[in-house]
Amino acid sequence: MNRRRFLLCSLGTSLALPGLPSLLAKSAGGRSALQLAKGAGIGARRFVAIGNLLGFQVKQLFPATPGPDYEKTTLLEPLWENRSLMTLFRGLDHGVKGGHFAVHSFLSGVLNSEAQNRPESNVTIDQYLADQVGFETRFPSLTVGSEGGIHGGCQIAWTKSGVRVPPITGPAQLFERLFVSDSKERQARRVQDNGVQASILDSVLGEANRLSKQVNKEDKEKLEEYLTSVRDVEKRLELRQRWASHPKPEAPFEKPANRNAVEDLPLLYEMIALALQTDSTRIATLEIGGDFLPQNLGIEKSHHGLSHHGNDPEAIASLITLEKYQIEQFGKFVARLASMNDGERTLLDSTAVVFGSGMGDANTHKNSDLPIILAGGGYKHGEFRQLPGEGLNKVPLCNLFVDIAQRMGVETASFGSSTGRFA
Repeated sequence: MNRRRFLLCSLGTSLALPGLPSLLAKSAGGRSALQLAKGAGIGARRFVAIGNLLGFQVKQLFPATPGPDYEKTTLLEPLWENRSLMTLFRGLDHGVKGGHFAVHSFLSGVLNSEAQNRPESNVTIDQYLADQVGFETRFPSLTVGSEGGIHGGCQIAWTKSGVRVPPITGPAQLFERLFVSDSKERQARRVQDNGVQASILDSVLGEANRLSKQVNKEDKEKLEEYLTSVRDVEKRLELRQRWASHPKPEAPFEKPANRNAVEDLPLLYEMIALALQTDSTRIATLEIGGDFLPQNLGIEKSHHGLSHHGNDPEAIASLITLEKYQIEQFGKFVARLASMNDGERTLLDSTAVVFGSGMGDANTHKNSDLPIILAGGGYKHGEFRQLPGEGLNKVPLCNLFVDIAQRMGVETASFGSSTGRFA
């Protein structure tokens, strides 16, 4: 059996044939990619999610009056001129508990600790969509965030194998990913590597198919799970081969330098907008994490410490300053997408944007009553929707994700902890 094991360390994964007991027993901006790829991108559905690790001051966010005539609150002030482009929700969450250790469920609805026995683990909606439609672009998805903070790394995106997606950690790295092409020598090496990896995959599949004729039913199921992983690698390899010699869009500005999370935030939003416009990707996530330092806004306390404010007016005032800045940059991103053309409509019309947090109230470690804003995506906007927070009429946030997936052409009736499709 040891001689039959294959290992493929490539494309961010490792593939090894599983141990099969029945066999062991027997053996004891500028030039746009839209213009470069005919018919690509224009009118396609897109999805962006922005998450904040520590939530928002919901008392200063949520209005008292539901419907289109809701009043302006302190945290809604930066969005007020563009409120017709978005909908504010109250009452959506995942019904999970865990405080800081449950924030990772924001886009999945599933806690890591409860994901092992689920067919798709704690996959987040961005990675779920990337698996279904991401092959149409150079990057199936983009995950942007930091590797610092109270979690020890960006927690917003997870694969169906329960693996955290490592983030692109700054504007310099994101710029290189989007606009800097490999040298000819590097491209030639990639072509050679792709050929070797394709050959290994052929061998792996051939051996696995041969073994499938010798194993019992239980091992066939295990082998099928393994072959599913192989097919995922095949998709990534095919995608890499397809784009190996295809030029990236021309950069609209010089490569930026990484400064700090506060100053970099507008630039990250701009490059995500450009990634969508050039059809480099149709799916992106941005986590505003532990490296977002209040000191860069003139506040001499930590974000985490401030979030446990104990109703101290001075701490809350500092949080409001910090959160208004984040919400302002989100509003500018929405307005930017609304100013970009996508065929006969705007890029915002084509892009569903979810903004919020897996934390409802960091002061009390609540993961319920999440602050959720939905913009674009072809939805009818301009109101505050207050939904039942509990009881039989409770609506999980994952119901909204089901609706977004279906609008992107993914035929699914469920996702995560959903109970149906959001109406």
